[in-house]
Amino acid sequence: MKIIEHYYGADLSWVEHYAAQIGGKIEGNFIILPEDSQTGIRYFLDCGDGIIAYYIDVEYRRNFQLIQKNLNQDFVGFYYNLTEGEASVSSGHFMYNVGRWQYNLAVIDGSLESKYDVVKGSKTFALCIFIKKSMIKAYAKKNNIVIQNIDSLVDSKENTIVRFDRMSSESFHLLDDLRKLEVGGAIFDLNLRGTVHLLISNYLKKIATKRLIMQTVNNSDLGNIINVQMYLINHLDDHFPSIQYMAKMANMSESKFKSLFKKITGDTANVFFMENKLLFAKELLEKKQLTISQVSDQLHFTNNSYFASKFKEYFGLSPKAFNKQL
Repeated sequence: MKIIEHYYGADLSWVEHYAAQIGGKIEGNFIILPEDSQTGIRYFLDCGDGIIAYYIDVEYRRNFQLIQKNLNQDFVGFYYNLTEGEASVSSGHFMYNVGRWQYNLAVIDGSLESKYDVVKGSKTFALCIFIKKSMIKAYAKKNNIVIQNIDSLVDSKENTIVRFDRMSSESFHLLDDLRKLEVGGAIFDLNLRGTVHLLISNYLKKIATKRLIMQTVNNSDLGNIINVQMYLINHLDDHFPSIQYMAKMANMSESKFKSLFKKITGDTANVFFMENKLLFAKELLEKKQLTISQVSDQLHFTNNSYFASKFKEYFGLSPKAFNKQL
């Protein structure tokens, strides 16, 4: 296993150190690596307004562990990760799988240290976006996004910005369209900047509609909440467990559990569970191996009508109409 200690940031000061640590070199906006290490593309771009984009589309030829310890912590990282294979993120008190079928979106404060482990043979397609905390308020104002208590949100003394989530269908399609383009050059850079700004804007609009909880989070509590989230994701074909059960699993009071769970996901545990259950139902329908009724039964919806109504409420069309589109 190749172990690398590195840092990111919302300027390009990290690129040269990062390239050296992973045994690569910089050519224009590309980081070129030896093919016995990994094949594919690593591309970085300054998008202006205190925003850096880092585009990754590679296949690993050996096991890697990347330890992130940021020197300048005044930024937030948006990590859109569609890895096919085995990859995980861990810290002192937690570890969780990432990739297309697990958590595929993480929004992490630059102050948090983490380890990223990826197994040989895994294929990673990811877009990492680093934005200065001091620019988030200006960015929201520029795009007419009203976020309550935004000063507290970006103040490191009052709040740790952290979310682990599944990306929206719209975000997935934005990334899928970007991946179809040849990387490099003016046209790609224009599309990359546009995608980055759309993703940030969409996410800020999403959190603007929610009641944000401002508080700092220690690694132990963060790990416990993530473990509960992974439990829910791994039991989507079961019934929703009680708050009492999940709070006990997280070693917290029920009130603290509900507060931290909403901070880290943006939703209550019940909403988080239902949204991920519906996303899983959509994936099952896309495989075309089960009928609508079978999907409803497998995921323990009360009945087919309830499944259809929740599916339409979330995706804007019924399961039957969705199947016709397929």
